[in-house]
Amino acid sequence: MESVYSRREECCGCSACFNICPTDAISMIPDEEGFLYPLIDQDTCIDCNKCVNSCPILKDNSFKEERTPDLYVTKHKSIDVLMSSTSGGMFAALSDAILREDGIIYGVDFDDEFKVLHKRAENPEQRDRMKFSKYVQSDLSDIFQQIKNDLIDGKSVLFTGTPCQTAGLRGYFRNSRITEKLYICDLICHSIPSPLIWKDFKKYLEKENGGELTNIQFRSKIIDWTRENSNKTFMFKTTANEDYVFDERYYKLFFGLKTIVRPSCSECRFTDVHRTSDITIADYWGIEKYAPEWLDLKGVSLILTNTQKGDKLLELISQDIHFEKRQLKEALNEQQRLSKPVESPDNRDEFWKIYKEKGFEYIMENMLG
Repeated sequence: MESVYSRREECCGCSACFNICPTDAISMIPDEEGFLYPLIDQDTCIDCNKCVNSCPILKDNSFKEERTPDLYVTKHKSIDVLMSSTSGGMFAALSDAILREDGIIYGVDFDDEFKVLHKRAENPEQRDRMKFSKYVQSDLSDIFQQIKNDLIDGKSVLFTGTPCQTAGLRGYFRNSRITEKLYICDLICHSIPSPLIWKDFKKYLEKENGGELTNIQFRSKIIDWTRENSNKTFMFKTTANEDYVFDERYYKLFFGLKTIVRPSCSECRFTDVHRTSDITIADYWGIEKYAPEWLDLKGVSLILTNTQKGDKLLELISQDIHFEKRQLKEALNEQQRLSKPVESPDNRDEFWKIYKEKGFEYIMENMLG
């Protein structure tokens, strides 16, 4: 096998091929934009085709559910959980339910240098680091193999990730009998930004502010939870300043210019109501239009239950949350990524050409307005 994909737009970096390769012939290598892609060692490859059979992009239905999901508006009963979560606290509720069964949580965390990656958690303290949004494509490494080992050991497992990552996990396991206790949760995803730009942005902040980064939050509830405010609260601390500094420039790169988004996002297969997970969570934007009594400026979530396992998860967390069934059209009206992928901007190639020729500082000082 020469390559799993033929165009960059046909690889979402889910790592299913890397994790499933029986001879370790595949490595995940960053390209010039910092996104990971599989590279096959031809001397080690045995042409077993497990890589292409696990790929959610090559799979006709991308491992998506046929069932039309049920929609719920939700928020956690605990004010402390609401304030320490990105939206309505649903990841905390779901993960608490699995932890009560002595289960394992897989979610997104930072390492010591604020690189974004998936990690394993077996207690609330480890899990709590996963509760906040992180707008960077995470490095999955061998997480799928770790999940397999936990399932073999009889553990309940909750995996949370983007739709393409959850599809990759499904591709890795396919019809395996060991997945009875595997619960998969996806997030309604805008798109995934470049880890290379994130690395450069961190360096730029340290140079500009002095010291080393000690804390980062992509979204905070220092100001009210609203759609308008959701992209205003990137903040950080450094060793040179104990106070939080607010900075909107990363969001301008990501949500504004859209030039740092992975190429596959513009052809995303997962922007509809047929999900690659048991349960889907997101902000319930627009709830004030449909049920104003549900609006809470500390956060409100939506849940889509996509499978019988998703129904079971909702039942497991019902003691911890307020929830009400809603009409699916509300989510379709408010969540663009349930109907179409993000559009690739016309100046994307120009952006990366300038980046390669003049560097990140030039972009920060000349392209953000």
